[in-house]
Amino acid sequence: MSTYVIGDVHGRRTQLRQLIRMLPRDTARDTLVLLGDLIDRGEDVPGVVSDVLELQHDGQHGNVIVLRGNHEQMLLDFLDDGALLWLHPAVGSASTFGQYANRELTDYLRENFITAHREIALALPVEHLEFIRRLPLFHEDEFALYVHAGLDGDKHPCETDAKHLLWTRDPDFYKHYHGKPCVFGHTPTPLLPLLGRLGRHGIYIAHSAIGIDTGYGPTSPLTCLQLPELRLYQTFPDGHTATHHIQNFIPERFRSL
Repeated sequence: MSTYVIGDVHGRRTQLRQLIRMLPRDTARDTLVLLGDLIDRGEDVPGVVSDVLELQHDGQHGNVIVLRGNHEQMLLDFLDDGALLWLHPAVGSASTFGQYANRELTDYLRENFITAHREIALALPVEHLEFIRRLPLFHEDEFALYVHAGLDGDKHPCETDAKHLLWTRDPDFYKHYHGKPCVFGHTPTPLLPLLGRLGRHGIYIAHSAIGIDTGYGPTSPLTCLQLPELRLYQTFPDGHTATHHIQNFIPERFRSL
């Protein structure tokens, strides 16, 4: 039995489809976990959400867990409370807005946010919005804890507030966490502490903290980590793939496995 964990997708439908096809996953026994941030930035956000919904609802694909990321939370905060952070250009919401509403998220719409709110609320399929609302903040199995951003010290996710699980970028967690292995995304691994970055693999392991958000860019891979085997599967924007077996910085819990 294995768990396959995929980092931040951000609308990269082609890479996600290719990645799922290359996984040697036994759908009768293995679990697939996505760490959130399905939306924003990429070329086909509605397609990613539709594909993941199909993975969850189609019995042929086995157990599929999808977590909520801070980008899903920003969208919900905009829809429910009028919070404007989701509209900021740096968030990458223009792709989500444009692909659902079929019009550009202009500066005019950002300034006239009531109009933008009405348009995205009308354009989002009910099934997609309900799916986003249902997303849990963490998952746990015998191998690890799985969260979008990180933990508050050694606290269990059920004892940690949602904002921390979705948003934290705590250097102390990255460098000194020694609890049950925790797999997280949110912070691209090139921005994590240098000691712990695993060279060409692009992921991060320090003690029990394992970061697998390998970035969003013209050459950035979308990454999946298989536990407890510590095998890595990656797909790249140009279509090539890579697999690795992690043999350095192995968390203590996995050495005997």
